Amino acid sequence: MPRNRKKTGNQPKSRSDRNNKKSAIHKNTNHGYRNRAESEGSEQKDSGQNYAKQEWKPGNMVYPVPAVLVTVSDRTGNDNIFTVAWTGTICTNPPMVYISVRPERYSYHMIKETGEFVINLTTRELAFATDYCGVKSGREIDKFQELHLTRQKPSKVLAPLIGECPVNIECKVTECRELGSHHMFLAEVKAVHISESYMDAKGAFHLEKAKPIVYSHGEYFGLSQALGTFGYSIRKK
Repeated sequence: MPRNRKKTGNQPKSRSDRNNKKSAIHKNTNHGYRNRAESEGSEQKDSGQNYAKQEWKPGNMVYPVPAVLVTVSDRTGNDNIFTVAWTGTICTNPPMVYISVRPERYSYHMIKETGEFVINLTTRELAFATDYCGVKSGREIDKFQELHLTRQKPSKVLAPLIGECPVNIECKVTECRELGSHHMFLAEVKAVHISESYMDAKGAFHLEKAKPIVYSHGEYFGLSQALGTFGYSIRKK
């Protein structure tokens, strides 16, 4: 996957420009109102922001994406961990997710055999393990042992949970779509395990305290800060 070739930084802004940003809502004849981000975008355009684009050949450019550790097991008790970035939510009710896997990967046959897997969310502390499990094959080593990770017992599937991960999602495959280089496993979520370390006294779960990571163009990144909550753009002042 090619990386971005050029990075365009924000232009320096005068004190008057910064003061103008304080007005969060502006009249718009077509839509009634526009948000602060749109206002800032117009200021950038006025200041000479370069919006020139290059057309590249078709490719996967939806970034960043989750970098998760997927655990699998076969019917004889062998298990493995491998890293997946092509994953995500596809349905709320019933809760469903997907992972896309190359058929030549060692874990592929285990998923085909059992129709089960576990998605384990990753953190800054697991960044090394996340990369390692993506480049080392389970044909050669026991990654649990090599990385000193903890196997935890699942409740609905055969594949183990990773104890060090803040969230473990047990999944059962409902369909496999052979799309090309990758086969996409659609799966229904059968159980979710949450680390008590990130729960407060009221029972709310704070995943941000686990410092989750994402993957983008060959690199792993941490998440720095929250920029807003769902619905904040239309919330009354």
